[in-house]
Amino acid sequence: MTLLDLITASAQSLADAGVSFGHGTTNAQDEATWLVLWQLGLPLDTALEGEDSHAALALTPEQVAQVQALIAQRIQSRKPAAYLTREAWLQGFSFYVDERAIVPRSLIAELLVEGGIDYFLQASTHKVLDLCTGNGSLAVIAASVFPDVEVSASDLSDDALAVARINVDKHGLQDRIRLLASDGLSAPELVAQGPFDLILCNPPYVNHQSMVDLPPEYQAEPALALDGNREGGRDGMDFVRTLLRHVAAHLTPQGVLVLEIGNERPFFEAAFPSLEVIWLETSAGEDQVLLLTRETLTS
Repeated sequence: MTLLDLITASAQSLADAGVSFGHGTTNAQDEATWLVLWQLGLPLDTALEGEDSHAALALTPEQVAQVQALIAQRIQSRKPAAYLTREAWLQGFSFYVDERAIVPRSLIAELLVEGGIDYFLQASTHKVLDLCTGNGSLAVIAASVFPDVEVSASDLSDDALAVARINVDKHGLQDRIRLLASDGLSAPELVAQGPFDLILCNPPYVNHQSMVDLPPEYQAEPALALDGNREGGRDGMDFVRTLLRHVAAHLTPQGVLVLEIGNERPFFEAAFPSLEVIWLETSAGEDQVLLLTRETLTS
């Protein structure tokens, strides 16, 4: 069997099994390519077409069996592929990940790398907070994109912070990223690091019905990082309500908050009908990530 044959067969198996995507890939073909190349120890950018194509690479029966076992594990466990490979990629950055933290996929990363929020920043911007850091991916990307900033990264979960520590160390950013345990903005250690010029936040925001309907792949992730109804609400905005009540006090006069709310824009607008926000354009549209200035938050 050739490499391309195995990828094609693996993609068909994933499609036939009806697995859910969204943790680094969006379709069976891409996920099969990722898993096959990873299992074989081949670079994820291995060419499968053109002059340098490895599509016709002949595989041994043992290699085929190893890949088939991994595909079967993906189907049977319904875990995101990243939990099986212990690696996820976001905007060209590689991150370690396991079941202690959600798989990195925030659209804020795209805005950081592509300069989508640069217009709203100041020459004096040097203190950044990644609130609800999870695996630490946004903190790492922010520190890499803005080499002159200091980054604080906080999370309520000690497990998630342990994963973030692995990624901060992996990227050699121990001297520029401070990891803090905090329930939102409440920890004194976090307060002491502010005020911040930029706060990034990909919080738990999934509404109650969507939590009930989540595919198994998403249910395999820590609910603490997804469920936005942990204070008794049903619209997913519990954490966001608390955040917006207090965040202005943690921003510098020209500071901004960049907040991801995914597919929950209707619930966000219902919860904050009079709030003037700036919706930022991403590859997923202009209704996934918003920006708020301190001035808006205090007016």
